[in-house]
Amino acid sequence: MANAATSAIRLHQRLPPFQLSRAYLQQTMLEDSFHYLLFSLIFLYVYPFIIIILPVVLFSVLHSTSYSLTLLDTLGQNSWWGARLMISVVEFQTRNILRLAAFGEIIIMPTSVLLVFLGKAGIMTPLVYYQFLVMRYSSRRNPYTRNMFYELRLVAENFANGAGTPPFVRNTLHTAIGFISRLASPVPPQQQQQQQQ
Repeated sequence: MANAATSAIRLHQRLPPFQLSRAYLQQTMLEDSFHYLLFSLIFLYVYPFIIIILPVVLFSVLHSTSYSLTLLDTLGQNSWWGARLMISVVEFQTRNILRLAAFGEIIIMPTSVLLVFLGKAGIMTPLVYYQFLVMRYSSRRNPYTRNMFYELRLVAENFANGAGTPPFVRNTLHTAIGFISRLASPVPPQQQQQQQQ
């Protein structure tokens, strides 16, 4: 609930004044804050799992460290050197934290399907979460989910094409890779160039 409230506030700050139009709705759906507002609403009534809150916690750590640095600068340059050291460690690991959050977003998809079969989530949870994952994949500001899908695909293909991989596993992996690739939303050319860099 706290993440939903925070995401709603951030979304309000990033958007122009409300207009009842298709363009405004499209602009809203492109914002990362909207994605995490949707994420929070999807899992509001789902049985709590640590993997579900992992991306939220990681993004909270990143946002709180940047705000904490602003507060410490207000207090003075030499104040709270221990806190500054912790903040610099988090800032140094920002890329890895974002990659881990993206990995968590991807792993939640099969987890949500499993939760449906265990009776701990509704049938709509994986369907709506798929839409969230499509939005994260095509995000303009955060390419980490798209990059993580690409890295996982490379790992799976390398494993499938290995000499010691049994034919059944190889065929299953290639089928899964093909299925997931067909589900991926098209990426604008500008984002594809950024991904290849």
